[in-house]
Amino acid sequence: MKFYKNINTNIKLDRFILTKNSKTFIVAELSGNHEGKISKVFKAIDLIKKSGADAIKIQSYEPHTITINEKNKYFYINDNSIWKGKYLYELYQKSYTPFSWHKRIFQYAKRKKLICFSAPFDKSSVDLLESINCPFYKIASPEITDLNLIDYVSKKKKPIIISTGIAEDHDILLAIKQCLKNNNKKIILLNCISSYPTKDKEVNINNIKHLKKIVPIVGFSDHTQDELASIVAVSVGAKIIEKHFMISEKTVSPDKEFSLSYHKFKKMIENIRRVEVQNGKENPNKKEIIKNKLKTITRSLFYMEDLKKGSKINKKNIKSFRPGVGLSPQNYFSLIGKKIKRNVKKHTPVQKKDF
Repeated sequence: MKFYKNINTNIKLDRFILTKNSKTFIVAELSGNHEGKISKVFKAIDLIKKSGADAIKIQSYEPHTITINEKNKYFYINDNSIWKGKYLYELYQKSYTPFSWHKRIFQYAKRKKLICFSAPFDKSSVDLLESINCPFYKIASPEITDLNLIDYVSKKKKPIIISTGIAEDHDILLAIKQCLKNNNKKIILLNCISSYPTKDKEVNINNIKHLKKIVPIVGFSDHTQDELASIVAVSVGAKIIEKHFMISEKTVSPDKEFSLSYHKFKKMIENIRRVEVQNGKENPNKKEIIKNKLKTITRSLFYMEDLKKGSKINKKNIKSFRPGVGLSPQNYFSLIGKKIKRNVKKHTPVQKKDF
């Protein structure tokens, strides 16, 4: 698998600078959880901001721009998803965010100091988003094979987050190449499973490691029914977490089963921030940690009797004890036979300056 060295390792998502060492960029996906009311979009924005998320994401399509209003076998959902038994047009009628709302949504999010962006599903939605200054774009998993759309989006020269839910490596590489043809190197991949909701055995968090062999910055789009997968994803290197958000458990929406209500979403973010702290550095200075925090449970050498300047150290007059406030017991053998440079007292720690 080819690693694209020329893809940016420092990507500006509006005012958020995303790097391999930055904090995780947490996105609340609203999708159809507004229940067809713009007032609930505004309420969601308030709660998303309060939860500690960095951004809200919407989806930009209307039923007629994403499918055809037909009720024949081609448009009937006959799989094992939660939407089985519906026609596509019928499904999207219940979940779309009207184009006429978009400008007001972006303006309201900006007033609340919450980053807002979207996933366009055709060229008309890209044009709309460009007109209201969408700062970057998401390519939804099923659209990764729509190279015409990816071409159009990448020409805008803005960062592109590409979800890989239905993609094989071949599909991912074609999408990346299409962006690079337009000299757009601001590419982020999201590990994702396009199964709604995603079962534990389907998640495959470790695929994040595989995607990091293709591009420098990788994230995770979570369609599971709780927050665990998102938290684990951060522990293996995800720098973006996208999770569906709903105002409350009373929300009625096609996406409810894989969305988190405000309190659960907030708790997820708190746990992610804890994981970031716990992840630490790849090569921590453990001696510094011990020096500052763990003196009481480490050992050092102590004098077992009063000694005068010039006395020789032997196996009887020094011994290892807790706490770790003097020379490490690792120095025990090298000190035997050495003369001390000053008078020392019994039960005081052996110091480097004594020799």
